[in-house]
Amino acid sequence: MAAPAQEMRVVAQSAEPEAQSAESNWRRGDFPARYHVLASDYDGTLAHHGALTDSTRKSLDRLKATGRKVLMVTGRRVDDLLLACPDLSPFDCVVAENGAVLYFPATREFRPLAEPPPPVFADLLRQRGVPDVATGKVIVATWSPYETVVLEVIRDLQLEMQVIFNKGAVMVLPSGVNKGTGLMAALAALHLSAHNVVAAGDAENDHALLNTAECGVAVANALATLKERADLVTTADHGAGVEEVVERLIRHDLADLVPPLSRHDIPIGVDGQGRPVTLPAYGANILLAGTSGAGKSTFATAFVEGMAERSYQYCVLDPEGDYSELPKAVVIGSPQAAPVVDDVMTLLAKPEQSAIVNLVGIPMDDRPRFFEVLIPRLKGERAAVGRPHWIVVDEAHHFAPRQAGGDTATPAMGQTNLVFITVHPEHVSRAWLQRMDAVVVIGVSPAETLAELASALGVPPPREKPQPLPPGEALLWWPRDPQRGLVHVRTTPPQTERHRHLRKYAEGSLPPERSFYFRGPESKLNLRAQNLNSFLQLAEGVDEETWRYHLAAGDYSRWIGSAIHDDQLAAEVAAIEKEAESASAQETRQRLRSAVERRYTVSSAA
Repeated sequence: MAAPAQEMRVVAQSAEPEAQSAESNWRRGDFPARYHVLASDYDGTLAHHGALTDSTRKSLDRLKATGRKVLMVTGRRVDDLLLACPDLSPFDCVVAENGAVLYFPATREFRPLAEPPPPVFADLLRQRGVPDVATGKVIVATWSPYETVVLEVIRDLQLEMQVIFNKGAVMVLPSGVNKGTGLMAALAALHLSAHNVVAAGDAENDHALLNTAECGVAVANALATLKERADLVTTADHGAGVEEVVERLIRHDLADLVPPLSRHDIPIGVDGQGRPVTLPAYGANILLAGTSGAGKSTFATAFVEGMAERSYQYCVLDPEGDYSELPKAVVIGSPQAAPVVDDVMTLLAKPEQSAIVNLVGIPMDDRPRFFEVLIPRLKGERAAVGRPHWIVVDEAHHFAPRQAGGDTATPAMGQTNLVFITVHPEHVSRAWLQRMDAVVVIGVSPAETLAELASALGVPPPREKPQPLPPGEALLWWPRDPQRGLVHVRTTPPQTERHRHLRKYAEGSLPPERSFYFRGPESKLNLRAQNLNSFLQLAEGVDEETWRYHLAAGDYSRWIGSAIHDDQLAAEVAAIEKEAESASAQETRQRLRSAVERRYTVSSAA
């Protein structure tokens, strides 16, 4: 669970200053809570000699009073647990039988999560001299040293079962069932995410539990192997160790653990020495800025893919339909139908589901109002359950524009894990810009972009004066940390193909300001192409003078680069434009059509 030693951490230069900063932000209320669930083992963790002390119980009650959930994850059977701990009211759910059963104390509902072995299995164990064979709704358990007999019976009956050890206990369960899978089932039932969970344990069977949670805790009396893998080891043992974690959750949401949790960071590429460069999975707002057509959507797509790969929930505000096929996401809204805020929130109630909010159907002037309505709802959801984990706002200057008379406070103050993407940072509200922690710059004018941002943030610009950046390269800058210089990054390409824009670019409807207009040398025409289909249709029909006029001016490649965001196609078309004088109009038309069709399956209507 610890981050690899060779990994480059961009979260902090040293653990102590970052921890102090994170705790300070938490105390000011700048960060929403990251952790909304405490999931703890019982024997050896919450309990000492099988009993839950009054002190530990009161500590759990204090944690629940903050709105967090408390889960117990135990190897015990529920009937056995109730003998040791008759009052399970502090727990929203009990994951029993080492992940095989859910029990909800408030309703006394049982939910077995797997099929039990046939009754003959336990009978045969007893016949072969295994004492103290206990059966639950799924689990069959005994004690060491009878694990050899257990394995022999599994083999003889040709069962697909696994043996799990818990100190001296020997537990038999269906393959694939463990505390981690049980925790995930409990979280699904409660509509919560493992990325908002702190898990505590002490024994061998707690490895899966700690690995599943965002933050894994080993109490002081835990096995050495568990301590080695934990993000935090308490100074106190048993229930007192859990109380220690509870106090830190209430005081600052474990904000001082940011550096050790860099194992969750999201990669964005490698530096000049080939070392991984990452952005933090929690606690930073990120501004992505650069010139038009430089690849901002490409970088953002790869970054969001990193979120999805780690199962972080995200919400993308997509004003131009650029992100229609991101992984684990559903698109809400279309060019013909404006998205509905309630629909977005209903979708995000499922922690495994992310949302792409397509805003093409909302007029430009109405988008700031939509933003002002949606952001407080997202903020409220985060306050309640910690999700969506990321909010990505493309063309941020449309939603949070700079006001001539000065910016007012925004309803999203107190947010983190925001990604703002813009070609015009100078047009973004200064109140929003002041919330940005990390800046990623791409394109041909990085020095100018960094100077603009430094002025807006009220900080000195980087000493380095960077040269224009080719596609696939970026600069990472932490403006409030003068000890860090610019990090040159060779960015990770997205797995999602650029052809994800097929419908939008080939058949959709680009807004008027991004459409292509065949006007001719004297602007006698005004033929609008709102997609690639209509562009090719009009290209076949316009007169030769108009065709050659735009060809010689480089208008076709410029439009494809800035409006279609396809740098490769734009470069290919630019090469055709350079040969405008030596090739016939018909030849250049056909070559351009072929270039488009190689990258886009344009419909036969073209």
